[in-house]
Amino acid sequence: MSRNRKQRPERARATSPGPAKTPKLDPDRPVAILAGVGLLITGYLAMLVPGADAPLFCGPESGCDVVQGSRYSSLLGLPVALWGFGLYLLILWSAVVMPPRLKRWHRLMWLSSIGLGISLYLTVTGLIQLDAWCVWCMSSLAVITAIFLTVLLRRPETAPGMLWMIFNRNLLLGVLLVVGVLFAWQNELLRPPENPELKALAIHLDESGAMYYGAFWCPNCQQQRRLFGRSADRLPYVECSPEGRGGRIAFECVANDITGYPTWIIDGRRFQQVLTPEQLALHSDFDYPDQGRDRESTENGQ
Repeated sequence: MSRNRKQRPERARATSPGPAKTPKLDPDRPVAILAGVGLLITGYLAMLVPGADAPLFCGPESGCDVVQGSRYSSLLGLPVALWGFGLYLLILWSAVVMPPRLKRWHRLMWLSSIGLGISLYLTVTGLIQLDAWCVWCMSSLAVITAIFLTVLLRRPETAPGMLWMIFNRNLLLGVLLVVGVLFAWQNELLRPPENPELKALAIHLDESGAMYYGAFWCPNCQQQRRLFGRSADRLPYVECSPEGRGGRIAFECVANDITGYPTWIIDGRRFQQVLTPEQLALHSDFDYPDQGRDRESTENGQ
């Protein structure tokens, strides 16, 4: 009996759980290094003030300046570069913290595919819509492409072929959905209905002989359009760069001595700046419908 009593504590000590061991990290070093490079690029771009700070290696009115000042450089009020910084941060966290299993590969594949889709969309949009490209944006595109290929080429062989087909289908549909929503937002397809007051003002400017000269790549001209929302197409607009940023200036712009964009000519007066709807109404002697009714009722009361 005494012998058994002596052995019990020893057995208890042998089977008692010890302190929990912290799982050892096994990072995906190539992906982590590439994500770190992406963080440096997007972090630098996110710190720049559009229209005030020109990126390094980019002069005034360069492709970088045009892209950074365009409506395609922001999303939901935040710089696209800041969204890219967040994406690279998620990729870095997944590559370092998550265990090297199939789940980590799935996560990295999703993140890199979405990042590549968005980066390609923004690059193509800049070339088509702005006739410009940015060396920093191209660098980020190269980094996210390298991450995507690095992850893709190391696909684990732990799932049947049918599951891979389903995963690839879902991945493609997911990327197309994200890029489609981004396209709709940045091209103002999700804008609210046309404002009747802005519509009336735009029609009045057109009928009164006012002229608005600008260029498709000009950041200030894009800001001018945004002030009118869906009514922007009703403005009496003249495109001064019909042949692209490096092409010839339109004859009408040369004939009217247009030297900067946007330029408004209203009743013989020239305004080389962005004008708010209120300023345009004042300079063109336009009364909003409600203001006209208020003035008429005031005159009748007098």
